[in-house]
Amino acid sequence: MTRKLEHWVLLALAGILLLAGLYLTFKMYAAGQPVLAVICLGILGFAVFVYSSGRAYAYRYLFPGLLAAIVFVLFPLIYTFAIGFTNYSSKNLLSYERARQYFLDETFTVEGERYAFTLHADGEAYRIRLENDNGDVFVTPSLALKQAAPLTVTAKRVEPSDAPLGEPAEIKTLIQNLKVLKLVKVKLPSGLEASAAGLREFAPVQKLYVANADGSFTNKQDGTVLKPNFTTGFFESAGEAVQPGFKVGVGVDNFKRIFSERSFSEPFLRIFGWTVVFAGLTVVFTFAVGVVLAVVLNWEALRFRAVYRVFLFLPYAVPGFISILVFKGLFSENSGEINLILSQLLGIKPNWFTDPFLAKVMILIVNTWLGYPYMMVLCMGLIKAIPADLYEASAIAGAGPLTNFFKITLPLIARPITPLLISAFAFNFNNFVLIALLTNGRPDFLDTTVPAGTTDLLVSYTYRIAFQDSGQNFGLAAAISTVIFVMVAILSLVNLRLTKVNAESR
Repeated sequence: MTRKLEHWVLLALAGILLLAGLYLTFKMYAAGQPVLAVICLGILGFAVFVYSSGRAYAYRYLFPGLLAAIVFVLFPLIYTFAIGFTNYSSKNLLSYERARQYFLDETFTVEGERYAFTLHADGEAYRIRLENDNGDVFVTPSLALKQAAPLTVTAKRVEPSDAPLGEPAEIKTLIQNLKVLKLVKVKLPSGLEASAAGLREFAPVQKLYVANADGSFTNKQDGTVLKPNFTTGFFESAGEAVQPGFKVGVGVDNFKRIFSERSFSEPFLRIFGWTVVFAGLTVVFTFAVGVVLAVVLNWEALRFRAVYRVFLFLPYAVPGFISILVFKGLFSENSGEINLILSQLLGIKPNWFTDPFLAKVMILIVNTWLGYPYMMVLCMGLIKAIPADLYEASAIAGAGPLTNFFKITLPLIARPITPLLISAFAFNFNNFVLIALLTNGRPDFLDTTVPAGTTDLLVSYTYRIAFQDSGQNFGLAAAISTVIFVMVAILSLVNLRLTKVNAESR
């Protein structure tokens, strides 16, 4: 390929990517996301400037990395931080406009003519057939019935010249599509609107609420008035909230609840303490086992070192979730091999999953098993970099293995491995997979009103509040996530600071 042809091919590819980006931006705008569309348009414009201007030549290599950092790191952080200042939950999922539209779309069945209905397949779509007591038959156009969204269609009277419909759908098909059918309003030639009132019947309906000038709604059936409350995020009638609610800003209320409400602060502080202990002990145990094994495997006189190295590295080669599930079976209180052996040897059967202390011991054992190969490999590489002259001089001076370890090996590997130990601490601070698969945070605290367990880490505690609590409080979970992020950042900075002080003191 000539240089000129290569230039035109690259230019064509850039044009195609630019058109694809503009098309996606237009789709975002059409989907009702103007802010996101403007941001994407700005990024596209900046990309064009970077790759077409000579003044931004150096940024051509940085731009993909910076864009990835913004999209995958910075944006989730900002979004999570922003949610922490809202009442976003399973009861307050919608925006105010969508919640308002929900009430305006509500209908109720009124007295009037009823219609027997059947559903008929028309290709991959369906047609609704309605028939009243007088034998008048009406059919709708073809409906996809794939999206659960409000839909109004006009039915026409069936004429003798119309093509006959297919066989009526089975009851199983009706049940599968009933949720979507209830959102379909059929407008009849008489002007009457009817909706599904059961598996076999359509009935006339009317709008349940009528909007007032002050933003409230009046219920046509009982005359009650719903007024929006922008503090609670609900439409309320006589102080009683009516769902669905809508998202509103709550300021720092979620952050206050973490530390001021006893139901949250007590388990939070206990779980925070266990999280720090778990992350710290995990780093200590994995490093201790890893460095000892690395020293042993670097012993020249040891036979079959390569075989031992392969066997000791195997836990790292097996996917972590499989190892966790295997250990879960091994520690099973009734049928696990570990309890069978302990019962045979010592006559005991520890309650690994119901005793809080033993559950924590089990978690540390499993996590040490999962983490020591990483530390072992790192230490082996660092030990290889230590000059052999130091050990020879030490041997001449009459030093033993322990002296070599504490006076030569450990001091020389401590400095380069410290940043990795800090990163291991931060990783284990948020080790959600281990807790979720092994204990799921249990056994639970008996004196809390929120879902919290004795083996929960802050990250699993957040998950349970966000997705397992009855209210699924995403705003509160986002606030806890923000607090966790700040804690990890502070602990990492403190560790780095201490490391720097120790290095300078040496």
